[in-house]
Amino acid sequence: MNNVASMIDHTILKSNTTKETIKKVCEEAKMYKFASVCVNPYYVKLAKQELEETDVKVTSVIGFPLGSSLKEVKAFETKKAIEDGADELDMVINIGALKDKDYDVVKDDILAVVTEAKDKALVKVIIETCLLTDEEKVKACKIAKECGADFVKTSTGFSTGGAKISDVKLMRETVGTDIGVKASGGIKNLDIASEMIRSGANRLGASSSVDIVKGSRDSSNNGY
Repeated sequence: MNNVASMIDHTILKSNTTKETIKKVCEEAKMYKFASVCVNPYYVKLAKQELEETDVKVTSVIGFPLGSSLKEVKAFETKKAIEDGADELDMVINIGALKDKDYDVVKDDILAVVTEAKDKALVKVIIETCLLTDEEKVKACKIAKECGADFVKTSTGFSTGGAKISDVKLMRETVGTDIGVKASGGIKNLDIASEMIRSGANRLGASSSVDIVKGSRDSSNNGY
């Protein structure tokens, strides 16, 4: 299970999350050696303190979950998250602009984050696949790659659907092997996690991370 654990961003993004929950999630991340803990910007400092002197990274989110904030706001969020200790950033694209075919807006939006994070933090670009056509998914992935993103990511986990095998395959085919693919949303057991990895994902976002690494074939966890 160590191989799978090292691909998981152990995620806690609910609005009612408390400090004690963050501390618990960080302890689990240390115990199971997850890739990172993914938290809202408010909790980056706390997570960084809890994970001090470990190999577990801190991931935070930008423009989350709707992606509709201005690029200047996303750039500021990026700067502040890095100052507070974030090692990786999961940003949501301007989904409406993509659907309007305002591709320069989409590009500038991603570049605002990538430029601010350059040489300081990895950037994963959330395209929210459940809201896009296949053509739009391909276009979003191509723009993200062109902008220098480190990963493309399927979902926020807060919209109408999460990761699908078909989307992971399409995204991997589109970006090739040059950048990562992160599957997130609805990954609640080992079977699903393993299938996502076989389909091309090399990072997973999950709140059921402990169930996954314990080999659970079923989970009633209704989280991310």
